[in-house]
Amino acid sequence: MATPEPSSSSGRERRRHERAQAEWPISISLDGGLREAKIRDVSRSGVCFFLDRPIEEMTLLEISFELPGREGEIKGRGAVVRCERISTMLEHFEIAVFLTDMPDPEREAIENYVIDRQS
Repeated sequence: MATPEPSSSSGRERRRHERAQAEWPISISLDGGLREAKIRDVSRSGVCFFLDRPIEEMTLLEISFELPGREGEIKGRGAVVRCERISTMLEHFEIAVFLTDMPDPEREAIENYVIDRQS
């Protein structure tokens, strides 16, 4: 049986890919409609954004956003892996999505963006 990770592990230690901070709009296709949100950070394997409603973990959704310096939208599908209320005073949530389906050129564009931000 696998040993669970200690609760003191930070998100950074568990991540496979580096992330870059972001502040762009993102469209989420959910419940047959589009919702607009704001990205917090992005990586080759996931995106984290703020939304004014919770989304249940393991919910599958579609996302699209424009990556600065790249023509055309980044589009993909993913599963919600975390949804946390930002504060007790706000009805806003931080939602992390693991990208399960995205074309390789778009993943590479995100990865290049992240690498450029670390330089």
